[in-house]
Amino acid sequence: MVVGVGGVGVGAEPGAGVQGTRPSRREMARGLLASATALALAPVVAASRPEPPTGGPGGSSFDETYRGRSIRGALVPAAAREEAGGEWRITIDGIPLHLMRRADGTWLSMVDHYTSYRTPLEATRAAVDEIGPSRQLRDLAPGRFTGGHPGGHAHMGGQHGVRA
Repeated sequence: MVVGVGGVGVGAEPGAGVQGTRPSRREMARGLLASATALALAPVVAASRPEPPTGGPGGSSFDETYRGRSIRGALVPAAAREEAGGEWRITIDGIPLHLMRRADGTWLSMVDHYTSYRTPLEATRAAVDEIGPSRQLRDLAPGRFTGGHPGGHAHMGGQHGVRA
């Protein structure tokens, strides 16, 4: 039996541990096992890293057809006093979809306030999934459903419950 001390074989044949000799079967098996383990863990490590806050692979915009719906999104740069990073303008079949940024950096949509998504593109796709193929997103642009507000806010209930 050969016992190693500091990487040098003790009691081995002359020339053992010298560069240029073939590794043993045990060393080959360890090397293959280490390589297979690293290869198997690579996707897990890659998936655990946070993605930058972008809409998808393109970075600051996306334009695709998802489940028969045209989804588009563009990052509008922020003003100096507003939030860093800007605001996303998203449409599904030309109708605006409002996204909200959470404190942890994830996104949620007006269609589903209970689930967070890593990117605006994921949130938009989830909204399409939730809407389904037969329904349309409602356009709640200012001035449509004013609820009695001259400013055109999309509130139900008129004066916010305050009686004059």
